[in-house]
Amino acid sequence: MKVSQRTVRLQLTEPLRISRSTMAGREAVWFFIEHAGRLGRGEAVTSVYYGLDADALGRLLHAESQWLARFAEPESALEALRNGGRESTPPAVTAVVESALLDLVGKRAGIPVHELLGTSARPSAATCRTIGITSPRQAEAQAARLVRDGFSALKLKAGAPDPADDLDRVRAVRAAAPHARLLLDPNGAWTVSTTERLLPHLAELGIEAVEQPIAPGDPEALASLAERSPLPVIADEDAVGHEDARRLAGRVQGINVKLAKCGGVTAALRIAELIEGTGTELMLGCLTASTLGIAPAVHLADRARWIDLDGHLLLAHDPWTGIGGADGTVRTSPRPGLGVHPRTEEDRG
Repeated sequence: MKVSQRTVRLQLTEPLRISRSTMAGREAVWFFIEHAGRLGRGEAVTSVYYGLDADALGRLLHAESQWLARFAEPESALEALRNGGRESTPPAVTAVVESALLDLVGKRAGIPVHELLGTSARPSAATCRTIGITSPRQAEAQAARLVRDGFSALKLKAGAPDPADDLDRVRAVRAAAPHARLLLDPNGAWTVSTTERLLPHLAELGIEAVEQPIAPGDPEALASLAERSPLPVIADEDAVGHEDARRLAGRVQGINVKLAKCGGVTAALRIAELIEGTGTELMLGCLTASTLGIAPAVHLADRARWIDLDGHLLLAHDPWTGIGGADGTVRTSPRPGLGVHPRTEEDRG
């Protein structure tokens, strides 16, 4: 198998402000595996929060290239990876290698990835669209436009210095989108006392769920908060991998699974199996990435209650296409593999 990689810059249409940072763009590393005339593709994106810059990703993926050289066929490499063959590798790196292998194996078999995973019908789901921390007036205008475009679910970032500003923004969005499903994500910016004070007001405003309201690092406090909350609490930063999910299963109402966070499609499926029937439901989330980076999670969209797969929709230019989303719905392609192809170049995969 021939392996290569390429680093590119993904620029956002406009800066996205969350409680801990403001982002205007990020680097992505595209990872390619070629075998017998077929090309498998995956994407990893840089993350300050997870401590991965483009150089680190490049070095780590080079090491994965050496590991892949041991295998004569991509199917055997995928089997080894899914059996836990790369447990010492950072989750984001494992995820991109698995994505490229799934894409390649699906193309070799002539079927989409979701069929490789046991789902015959093409997954399709309404996705949240993120609104960053901004003025109530701007948030109201964004919400109105998004609803006109077809979005039925919106996710509002929260964690402004004054929590009253968060409530004002929620009220403005609710006025502009009275029938939309609304989720709120403070990215761990609130204290327990602030959260307890705000939750009843948020419930009255029709917020469907709140994601990681308090700082990560104390999952017991999050679970205790969820037990008393008038609306569902979803763990994100406190639920990185399988062990975190095991600790919180049945104690919070949701777990946000991001492939780059947990280690890829296989890891996500194991978490979904773990929490099934516990009262904790699955949310599929993402980092800001292109269609290539978002696509693997879309193949799991039929397994989650909450879908937040809009990272590609925040970009000024998405180099790839194949999962839709601009109308509020992400859907897999009937093409084999991930179903993703270059937006402006002929797909040679």
